Amino acid sequence: MIASSRMSTENSRIPDARDRLLDAAVDILATDGPGEIKARRLAGATGMSTMMVYSTFGGIPGLIDAVRERGFVDLCEAFARIAPTEDPVADLFAQALTCREFAKSNPHLYDLMFGLSVRFYRPVADTGARSGRSTAFAEANALVIAVARRLVAARPCIDESPEAITAQLWCFVHGFVSLEVAGHFAEFGDPVAEVFVPLGIKFVVAIGDDPASAASSHRAGRMAWESATG
Repeated sequence: MIASSRMSTENSRIPDARDRLLDAAVDILATDGPGEIKARRLAGATGMSTMMVYSTFGGIPGLIDAVRERGFVDLCEAFARIAPTEDPVADLFAQALTCREFAKSNPHLYDLMFGLSVRFYRPVADTGARSGRSTAFAEANALVIAVARRLVAARPCIDESPEAITAQLWCFVHGFVSLEVAGHFAEFGDPVAEVFVPLGIKFVVAIGDDPASAASSHRAGRMAWESATG
């Protein structure tokens, strides 16, 4: 009872405790990986007590779930920075490039978001993390589905649902990105041009696009992405 009262008092004195702990966890994840996200280290980084982690997030698993959610929020914001065009294939490829760049810039966070670091913690059951899904992932997924829906509308010959196209796209992008971030494409001077683009062209051709049109769209998507990201 006394401990609970103390935690409540500390929470009221530090209204931004959640954001500060989350920021510290993201920083630790980026530099040292998920295994180093510990209550004592977070306390040292924020100047708070270790009990603040438990009173705010219910423990380290809850905090890591919040980090995962933030990662998908950040990915959504990155998607939003890419202006849509009249070419849905180009826009899908721009989203794919955005996901790749996000993973390369935030490898530990990307691993955590997509379940590659789950051995370090037990997900909190009611967040959707146990299945690898999350509210924020659903939002990122919806942004891709919206473009896939435009693709289906523009290409009547495509006999796939927007949801199926999106799921296949995540598989293709995630497979490439995971291998590249792990260092398995070091022999390629330009993995995007030599592997990612040909794979993307084969993907959209397989679902019904014209090869020449697919190649042109991928070039346009890469140019649009490079222009938007500077």
